[in-house]
Amino acid sequence: MSSTRTLIRGGLVITAADETHADVLIEDGRIAALAAHGTAAADAWTADRTIDATGKYVIPGGVDAHTHMELPFGGTFASDTFETGTRAAAWGGTTTIVDFAVQTVGKALREGLDAWYAKADGVCAIDYAFHMILSDVNESTLKEMDLLVEEGITSFKLFMAYPGVFYSDDGQILRAMQRSSANGGLIMMHAENGIAIDVLVEQALARGETDPRYHGEVRKVLLEAEAAHRAIQLARVAGAPLYVVHVSAEEAVAELAAARDKGLNVFGETCPQYLFLSTDDLAEPDFEGAKYVCSTPLRPREHQAALWRGLRTNDLQVVSTDHCPFCFSGQKELGRGDFSKIPNGLPGVENRMDLLHQAVLDGHLTRRRWIETACATPARMFGLYPKKGTIAPGADADVVIYDPHAEQTLSAATHHMNVDYSAYEGKRVTGQVETVLSRGEVVIDRREFTGRAGHGVYTPRSTCQYLS
Repeated sequence: MSSTRTLIRGGLVITAADETHADVLIEDGRIAALAAHGTAAADAWTADRTIDATGKYVIPGGVDAHTHMELPFGGTFASDTFETGTRAAAWGGTTTIVDFAVQTVGKALREGLDAWYAKADGVCAIDYAFHMILSDVNESTLKEMDLLVEEGITSFKLFMAYPGVFYSDDGQILRAMQRSSANGGLIMMHAENGIAIDVLVEQALARGETDPRYHGEVRKVLLEAEAAHRAIQLARVAGAPLYVVHVSAEEAVAELAAARDKGLNVFGETCPQYLFLSTDDLAEPDFEGAKYVCSTPLRPREHQAALWRGLRTNDLQVVSTDHCPFCFSGQKELGRGDFSKIPNGLPGVENRMDLLHQAVLDGHLTRRRWIETACATPARMFGLYPKKGTIAPGADADVVIYDPHAEQTLSAATHHMNVDYSAYEGKRVTGQVETVLSRGEVVIDRREFTGRAGHGVYTPRSTCQYLS
């Protein structure tokens, strides 16, 4: 941990709550104080290092609450390791990730969690935490959930999709929700009707419909909305809160909005790919559409307006990436001739903060809502606030100096994710990360990486801070 004093002068400090022209004093890895720029208090500060943020934004480091580093899937592994993935996150202004440890069917939760601790230990460039994927809900694993909550693993992901892999039936889901209702954990749900989808996949392949675009066509909007509705009703029966991951369809947003209108503790996340990409990308010729295969799938462009509206009205609260990269060459290509064999996932951990800043310029979000959806709310949702997600005295000094005027073109040629394509290749955006501090240590210095593997530490979490 840095024991030096760092002073960030002259920037516009933006948090979820306010915007203020303030200087920020950092000491021993934490925010020590803020004072209005040019005041006697600020002018009296001295520091070992001064960073000039004039004309720039000073924002909290991003909190990406949905990543999959090194995830085994479909006979291969996500191409980013915890080392490469967290370094890319830092380049993109994200200073904390919450990744998913995976339980193997027939094995204990603890075994899966320990495997993920081992993958990440000593190699991360930024701080990290874990959710737990439940693949096998039974009496033994239900008991383990209680122990994990005490240990700071306070959220559990279940799948209504992927029969034979991660799938849980309604009875298992209900039992897990009942347990989380008692132990304070938060159930995260992949809401798609996997049983019905598998029938449609089989029928499409039998008709010779094998191209990537059919991945989107069989994973129907209605089967996302139906699963979201069912998850909400099961959560009501269990008296449990619910967080629906990677919401992509207007009809699914409507289910969340209706639940929230009833005052239920139902929350929703979307991802940049659903806000900026569509089935047009999935339909690219010569198998190029395989680059855009993820689940839930990309939707027709008209769904984007509902997702942006959901973010503005707080029916959707969080933008995460679901970063799960597979190289086009040798990995996505496993599905040539059979779209169901294309590894599901997109790279994006490096692009989220920039894309959302572009959304501010495009009029979709305010600057404070940008910070709220990308930093503060994910930190609160998963028990990391105010240590993470804000710039306030006592918070970790996870701080980004952001140039709102710099122009860049997103490209695989210049990104730092360990994947051979960009989902946003050639997209021009305005705004770029300039300098990044993680717990007071400069890990990106004026667009140079100065961090190191092992700087990032595991961060236990409290329970969801939106629940009384």
